[in-house]
Amino acid sequence: MNYKVINLSEYFPMLSKAEAFEPTLTIYCHDNTKEIDPNRRRPGILICPGGGYAFTSDREAEPVALSFLSRGYNTFVLHYSVAPERYPTALLQASAAIALIRQHAEEFNTDPECIAICGFSAGGHLAASLGTLWNEPFIEETLKIKKRINRPNAMILGYPVITSGEKAHRDTFENLLGKEASKKIVDSMSLENRVHADVPPTFLWHTFEDGAVPVENTLMFATSLKKHEIPFELHIFPEGQHGLSVCSYESGNTNPLINPHCANWVGLCDEWLRLTFNLSK
Repeated sequence: MNYKVINLSEYFPMLSKAEAFEPTLTIYCHDNTKEIDPNRRRPGILICPGGGYAFTSDREAEPVALSFLSRGYNTFVLHYSVAPERYPTALLQASAAIALIRQHAEEFNTDPECIAICGFSAGGHLAASLGTLWNEPFIEETLKIKKRINRPNAMILGYPVITSGEKAHRDTFENLLGKEASKKIVDSMSLENRVHADVPPTFLWHTFEDGAVPVENTLMFATSLKKHEIPFELHIFPEGQHGLSVCSYESGNTNPLINPHCANWVGLCDEWLRLTFNLSK
């Protein structure tokens, strides 16, 4: 297995700031072998852990990466900048990460046309931000990248923060934008209003009883996807607290975080990705 941690600023120097957090990309990639298939290119998943833009949760990082790695995917975990860094810092880092994976697809044994972005809670907001805002001109200009190289081919959103409106998780937006952010900027980060015809297909899951990020966040995003005829798969589980990750002992050692029914989202997502990417093996 190809495992390593790289600093994104080594490849994108414009992301580096003096005395600031250095974003990293942790790589978990299958090696190829002559005995099986020396030229295999696997689908990839970039994982954005949650944490309210205040931290990045370990529970939604490696456990997710290893779960999908075991199913044949190459996985990448982005540890992105959080408060006091503000928008668009994390979005630029996520864009750089997707671009880097594509640029080094051969080294990573990854299919450059089958790269999904996966995010949880505030990480879901980051993933959905890239899925909806990838074509903003300032991203290409800042990172000096080719058009569309930062566009994910699919999105996976777990109990995501989406709306900055009535059902918002306020702390997330205060961390992302600052307490003094204008209404115009706050409204612009309400991602149910940023969906367009070139948003990638999306897998969404949430729980009905989520007490931190209301389920309406996912429902509003799904409604916007349908309005723009973007294919999606949606699962609302009846029970389960916020922050379930892969819902097993690997991502939480207390009963509320171990939820066998909700754990089915991983297998459902795997099936959906294989259909979406037209994977025959």
